[in-house]
Amino acid sequence: MNDRQLLMTAVKAADDKRAEDIMVLNMKGISLIADYFIICHGNSDKQVQAIAREIREKAEEQGHGLKRMEGFDEARWVLIDLGDVVVHVFHKEERSYYNLERLWGDAPIENVQSELN
Repeated sequence: MNDRQLLMTAVKAADDKRAEDIMVLNMKGISLIADYFIICHGNSDKQVQAIAREIREKAEEQGHGLKRMEGFDEARWVLIDLGDVVVHVFHKEERSYYNLERLWGDAPIENVQSELN
């Protein structure tokens, strides 16, 4: 599975669980951590966990193992490390507080909405 396929698998999984304001930052040449950051949020602890669980399951179904998942039990900020794709699933309140979009403001935004429809 290439980076773009993994990216879209994770984005579609988040969208399937009704993640809100899904944003993809292209981190190539900006960060050594990953090629893409996906940032989204849920409106409750249960929804945040459902989004994270769906992303993990769909990636594993495609044969891509999870490297690490942190914050799942607290469900305030779940970080899902899929290697070249890192997903940040926030609780709505935490997302505005940490504002990763501003922190990584120099990263180009990938348009994935057309691929979701």
